[in-house]
Amino acid sequence: MERRYRLQKNKAFQYVYHRGKSVTCRDLVMLQAKGRGMKVGFSVSKKVGNAVTRNLVKRRLRECFRPYLGDAKNGLYVVVARPSAAQASFQSLQRDVRYLLRKLGAIPPKDKQPSGEKSPQAPAAKGSSAQ
Repeated sequence: MERRYRLQKNKAFQYVYHRGKSVTCRDLVMLQAKGRGMKVGFSVSKKVGNAVTRNLVKRRLRECFRPYLGDAKNGLYVVVARPSAAQASFQSLQRDVRYLLRKLGAIPPKDKQPSGEKSPQAPAAKGSSAQ
């Protein structure tokens, strides 16, 4: 993730913690506060695991957030990993990040059907046959 998208200063994290709106799910907590541009910070405490585990969780979360950098609303975001995030799969973390961003209103709600998929064919009604 590029440096311009990162929250790095403790002051910025504290601002988001005190002024931000939070949403939660099983493995993550996401906070969002108003701000110019888009910046994201990740908080993974020692409760999650040792240094290797914490860094793995941070790398996964960065990759989960990367697709939304251009699409999400501007603001300051902090993603806090809960201890259960250490055992979560990458796909599970991706779903959680998408869910939390939608819950915050940072990305548009899920359409009923993704743009690339075709709708399933409706079965033909009984008694009507095309001859």
